[in-house]
Amino acid sequence: MRRDTPSSDPLDLMPARVHEAQGRDRRTFALFHAARTPGALVWVTPAHLPELPLLAGLPRGVSERLHLFRPTSETDLLWVVEEALRAAPVSLVIAEPQQVLSLTAGRRMQLAAEAGQTRGLMLIHEDSGSNATETRWACEPVSGPARDSTLHDWSLKKNKKGTLGSWVLNWNGASSAFDLVSAAGQRHEPAPPPG
Repeated sequence: MRRDTPSSDPLDLMPARVHEAQGRDRRTFALFHAARTPGALVWVTPAHLPELPLLAGLPRGVSERLHLFRPTSETDLLWVVEEALRAAPVSLVIAEPQQVLSLTAGRRMQLAAEAGQTRGLMLIHEDSGSNATETRWACEPVSGPARDSTLHDWSLKKNKKGTLGSWVLNWNGASSAFDLVSAAGQRHEPAPPPG
């Protein structure tokens, strides 16, 4: 199944809500949503982290819309996230908190997202999310003997308003287009003829 534009598919992030992604592939998950979300983008990462999004390597159209903030403390990071979520012109706020998100911080971000009608995506470490978030995704690259860097396994582990699930997709990172991939051994063979 080929998807070229955001539609009501299982990988969409609900607007006016804060979501979480954890796992080794969480930054790829964030870039995937940045490519699919029109409008201004904000990425908030602590000043001490050496890894930054490389503007020339981002999906088509993302670098022109991306605003990068590098606060020096976790308190400042949460403040920047709240303010960006409240800003109506911003479509997506991506943040990389380094500490466990408290219920209070999670609720404050949810209220800010509702006020700005903005999506928030927190890139968290394992078991450091907030109960206030709308969804939590486990994001891992697909591994194996013939590892393909374009294959991703993204599982919805928490969903306040829907079902859970897992999807393997082929996304090369160049545009918002992707392919959902059937799991190995999931192909249905036609039933044998009667008799």
